[in-house]
Amino acid sequence: MKKLFGLLLLLILSVGLVACSSKEVSNSGDGDADTGTDTPSSSDSSDTADSGEDGATITYWYWADNTEYSNKMQEIIKEFNETNDKGITVVGEEYPWDGGGYSETLFTAAMGGGGPDVSSFKLTSTPQFVANGLLANLDNFIADWDDKGDINDNLYNVMKQASGSENIYVMPWNTQILYVYYRPSIFEEADVEVPTTYEEFLTAIEKTTLDRNDDGRTDVYGFGMRGAKGGQEPWGSFIHGRGGSFEDMTTEESIAGMKDFVNLYEQGYVPPTATTDGFNEIIANFKSGRTAMTIHHTGSSAEMVETFGDDVSAFAFPPGEGQWTSMGDTENVIFESSKNKEAAFEWVSYLATGKGQEEWTIATGNVPVSKKVQALDHFQNDRFMKASIDGASYAGILPILDTTTEWINTIWPNTIASSLMGDITPEEAMNTLQEELYK
Repeated sequence: MKKLFGLLLLLILSVGLVACSSKEVSNSGDGDADTGTDTPSSSDSSDTADSGEDGATITYWYWADNTEYSNKMQEIIKEFNETNDKGITVVGEEYPWDGGGYSETLFTAAMGGGGPDVSSFKLTSTPQFVANGLLANLDNFIADWDDKGDINDNLYNVMKQASGSENIYVMPWNTQILYVYYRPSIFEEADVEVPTTYEEFLTAIEKTTLDRNDDGRTDVYGFGMRGAKGGQEPWGSFIHGRGGSFEDMTTEESIAGMKDFVNLYEQGYVPPTATTDGFNEIIANFKSGRTAMTIHHTGSSAEMVETFGDDVSAFAFPPGEGQWTSMGDTENVIFESSKNKEAAFEWVSYLATGKGQEEWTIATGNVPVSKKVQALDHFQNDRFMKASIDGASYAGILPILDTTTEWINTIWPNTIASSLMGDITPEEAMNTLQEELYK
């Protein structure tokens, strides 16, 4: 009898221990183990919120560069809230960019369990956020999206590249794409047509380098080269023009592009100050008539028109064995913690291809990602926007690695300067750039 009582007591205690163990697991934060029935599980709550029910409220964090843009975003939010047919309400919360501090604020909030449903975003932050499981995978949303084809496949590939995977975690919104500025009057003087190939571009640089009064001094340099920090972006177009790439900068093709770049300096087709010229210098040289061409984006187009009127235009960097130009970006992300991901996707898709896309890109002067919006007269009749849009199908980004910041700020400008001045060979320069980026 005592043995029977002891076995019965042991059985009761065992059941109690299993129950306690189950309770501990369900509170551990592991969603797959949350199988209790006494309270709704986190996955049950998410499924209900994502069922497309009307009336969802989502928070949206964003930054705005000025008061005009801030007001425009609030107008877009108001319009979406009033016109969407699912009763979704977006609550916009503006935060300062703060020299990139915005991304740190966003990361800290998300890691702490707070933060918004949706946020404006920079691609360079993607690896950190994805590695910590903070961003929602958008693959299924985009696959089922009627407007998927309204965005160039190249842009989806850039989003994947940023994540370091075959998955899309970032929703395209608006971009800035580098193109070549040129002076039509100087092209006419040099009897040069707008180049349509990489080889023609190199020839145009040579021919628009002018000694107008035959005194042995160059009056106009064909190209405004940016050898200081930030110059890695236009430089990349030369590397790809010969069929090279950032993946392996030591290939014969990549080195050939580097040799082209160095040759422009050695032959005197660019200002002798190119080794230290940054953004301010290349823009000042172009505006003063010292250079016939330089590379930038629509952010400087207004001042170019103010300076030259109709005597300034642009063309997309032309193709050679390969083709590439640099893309700046501002995108959007949905957070994995959001309980209203379907409503959140309605909002980010409205910004990507809906009325919000049109209104925001017109207001800010950024390049739209929607093909329908790109086709509007407002963009097609703007020669600088047209050059940007022409480059959209091959625009890209540098690899986003732990080493990228130092490489951009220090390694690239120092290595390029040494190569331009002949202290190291193009081969040595490219080996250094490869080793330092992928170390």
